[in-house]
Amino acid sequence: MSVTLLASAALLAVPGMVLAEPDASAQPQQDSVAQDAATAPDAPIPQQVPEQQPSAPIVLPQPAFGAAPENPPPSLDQIEQEQGTIVVSGERSTKQDPMQAVNQASYDAVQAVDDAVIAPVARVYEKGVPRPVRMGLRNFLRNLTEPIVALNFLLQLKPGKAAETVGRFAVNSTVGVGGLIDVAKNKPFNLPYRRNGFAYTMGYYGIGPGPYMFLPLVGPTTLRDVIGLGLDRFLLPFAVGGPLRHPGYVYGSFVIRSLDERVMNDELFKRIREESNPYASYRELYLKSRQAEIDALKGKADFQKEGSIKLPALTPTPPPAMPPAPPVSETAPVAPPPLVFVSEPVVQPLPVGR
Repeated sequence: MSVTLLASAALLAVPGMVLAEPDASAQPQQDSVAQDAATAPDAPIPQQVPEQQPSAPIVLPQPAFGAAPENPPPSLDQIEQEQGTIVVSGERSTKQDPMQAVNQASYDAVQAVDDAVIAPVARVYEKGVPRPVRMGLRNFLRNLTEPIVALNFLLQLKPGKAAETVGRFAVNSTVGVGGLIDVAKNKPFNLPYRRNGFAYTMGYYGIGPGPYMFLPLVGPTTLRDVIGLGLDRFLLPFAVGGPLRHPGYVYGSFVIRSLDERVMNDELFKRIREESNPYASYRELYLKSRQAEIDALKGKADFQKEGSIKLPALTPTPPPAMPPAPPVSETAPVAPPPLVFVSEPVVQPLPVGR
């Protein structure tokens, strides 16, 4: 009898063991067994155990047999792709933008100043100054950079491009009334404007961009571009002449370049601000365009006219598997054209050709 009781206790101690309900016909037999155990002289007295559930490991509930398992939560990449936004890798951002907190604060401050001051002044400049005058000022300032462009083409071992740049500078400085009219780009000269500088030369020979920075009065840049810009600005007065050191020219050219760039890139800035993360979108666009410029010097990419570079749209189209959204009206919506990064940046202009 004691063996039977010990076996029953062992079965109760097994975790997860489910005992079937006793049959009613077996109840008298159990009662007789209990009476015999109580009257037996050598039988041990069973100890009263408080009624409680046997200890067993906690098991999470499993779905019923045949039920479909729940879908796992979507990943961050799936959410970004469904929303059509740019996915910026955290590891990549950390490597390219180690000062992201400082740059983000600088970007926010610059955007606040742009909304309050720069954008309104740029609109006044666009409406108040006729387009031929604005183009003339742009051509004049651009023409003054031609000696630096020719010098860097020589450093990149491109004597043909350097000779064309020198010829372009000579034609526009004389026939083009000091560079106000870009005569050299038309027939019979056919000498297009190509941008270049020391930052391009460093990138051409494999020097990396270094950390990304967003600086007041400069905007998006990298360590390589800051050093290259400093060399361009330092050598330009020696290449062209002493008047370029005059404060009137330095501050006046800076204001005109900044307003002209703001007018040309107004649509681009609006579209960047519509992104879920404008700061990251602006950073990625700048870094990709700069890399494309270096690739163009090496013959790996092409540039559009006037040095602009055509980039893919900031917001990618949804994957082909996803059904298109139903049109609002009968006419199909016209997709926006791809962004064209036309820039006369304060940091560094973009080259044309290679």
